[in-house]
Amino acid sequence: MTLPPSDVSLNTASSLPAVAVIGAGPAGLMAAEVIAGAGLPVHVYDAMPSAGRKLLRAGIGGLNLTHAEPLERFELRYGERSAAISSLLRRFGPQQLIEWAGELGIDTFIGSSQRIFPVGKKAAPLLRAWLHCLREAGVQFRMRHRWCGWERSGALRFQTPDGTETIKAKAVVLALGGASWPELGSDGSWTSLLAPAEIPQAPLRPSNCGFHVHWSGHFRERFSRMPIKAVRGRLDAGPWQSGELMVTDHGLEGGLLYALSAAAREQVAKLGGATLWLDLAPERSREQLQARLEAPRGKRSLASHLRVRVGIDGLKAGLLREFAASGQLQSPAALAGLLKALPVPLGKPFPLARAISTAGGVRFEGLTDELMLKRLPGFFCAGEMLDWEAPTGGYLLTACFASGYTAGHGVVNWLAAQRAADTPRQP
Repeated sequence: MTLPPSDVSLNTASSLPAVAVIGAGPAGLMAAEVIAGAGLPVHVYDAMPSAGRKLLRAGIGGLNLTHAEPLERFELRYGERSAAISSLLRRFGPQQLIEWAGELGIDTFIGSSQRIFPVGKKAAPLLRAWLHCLREAGVQFRMRHRWCGWERSGALRFQTPDGTETIKAKAVVLALGGASWPELGSDGSWTSLLAPAEIPQAPLRPSNCGFHVHWSGHFRERFSRMPIKAVRGRLDAGPWQSGELMVTDHGLEGGLLYALSAAAREQVAKLGGATLWLDLAPERSREQLQARLEAPRGKRSLASHLRVRVGIDGLKAGLLREFAASGQLQSPAALAGLLKALPVPLGKPFPLARAISTAGGVRFEGLTDELMLKRLPGFFCAGEMLDWEAPTGGYLLTACFASGYTAGHGVVNWLAAQRAADTPRQP
């Protein structure tokens, strides 16, 4: 794969008319907004027919922009990359995101879970207002342009409906996403384009994803596509987290497991499997459950006894039967223990294309503080193609906006430095 020759200069010459932003998701659009706001011409390229498709997809269940919690706690949601993401959030964090939405005419509110949504909870009004403002600022959009690398001259090469097009740019922001939801434009193909330049990359892996569970045929037939509500879960000795799960033909998915997916994924990679512990009766203690289950059953079946005494039936009762030994089901003490901590063996995570988001990508070690590639001056990276991950709950979107904001300012500052270096000194 041809890379920009070392003697190609990405400067402010008139033959290089615009900054190229490749990727029309939240990170790329935010970078374009910052760059256009500095008076620089910007062209946004994307392989899809329209901008912001993944943002619209995120808004189907209610667009969760960010989260209402202290910034110090917010930053911890990014795990091993908390320090790197923290520097981005200090430039453009949750409060700045709320104010930015307000300037677009989109009011927000805090939900019961402390998640922050636009009024109406839809993505389309925000995206329409944003694209209108970008066009008013002079940003030009080049849709159905798939980036394919570089020409020997250093020009960017795009595949379009009309054939191959080559473009030179003052600077470039790569905001190509991870590899989840490839039908919306993020397929991870950029990894091979950057590899010849020896850009440090971590392998792309599924994040906020489901996991395979080996169900019996009876369980799968009866309970597939059913939700598990009012449940808590944890991995090993980790903290309990509340949420919901969904049974699929091949395993489990849902918000509760998404929150645990990073740790579960690493355990599976290291040990070949992981155990999800489920508390099926979070409103009662083990002692309370045991006392109620010790009441005489009489002629009632176990299923009837569970339903009458502790309110466990249907899917939750099915889970007990799926993973408990028969002897445990006959002991009130053992049964109470299983209700509070039922071990569910997890296999491999669901495929990357099925994940909500992506872990891995361009490592921060290969980037400057303003997200410029150290090995490719003039090229900046933003969004989910960077090596970080976070749980759902507004954390993903906030970091994408923050990285786009940082990369945009990085472009502006880098071009200003180039211009200063090219300006002859007065005698």
